Amino acid sequence: MQQRKSTASGRPSGTDGSDFSYRMVVDSRYTKVARGKSRLSKLIFAQAAIQLIGLLFTFVLNSKEEGPNPLSLSSASLGLVSLIIGELGRKRSRVSLLRVCVVASSIAVLLSVFSVVRTNSILEVINNPSIWETKKFELLEAARVLIGSSVQIFLVSTTISLVHNMSPPKKSS
Repeated sequence: MQQRKSTASGRPSGTDGSDFSYRMVVDSRYTKVARGKSRLSKLIFAQAAIQLIGLLFTFVLNSKEEGPNPLSLSSASLGLVSLIIGELGRKRSRVSLLRVCVVASSIAVLLSVFSVVRTNSILEVINNPSIWETKKFELLEAARVLIGSSVQIFLVSTTISLVHNMSPPKKSS
């Protein structure tokens, strides 16, 4: 078999350039799916790191008498499980798994918010700023939850866009 050699213009020999109409073009929704999957992978990794930090804070912040905060522990556990489900859905292009990931990880973030609000440490520091050093881990936990909530918003919007592009287009009748 003879191979076509490339000329100086970058076009293979044996073609005059008029065969462009026969070339295949990738549908734009497939490129959007590829970009969405890449973005979702980064967001899942970021959210998993935030959840692992939350799990670490759960064990650092606990007092010896009370034990770990069950609300924080359940939030971090649910968040990590939902992100594993989301990663499986992303890799295998399963819309149902991506939807489960969005719902479960949103519930996990809400549990984290309720856990931080329940401690009232932010209000105590606002009322008495001199105690911020004794409440620094609680303030870091509140910052982690705020960042996690922001990442969750991007994760949900990216997943919704990805699910929309993964679904076959509706046929108009």
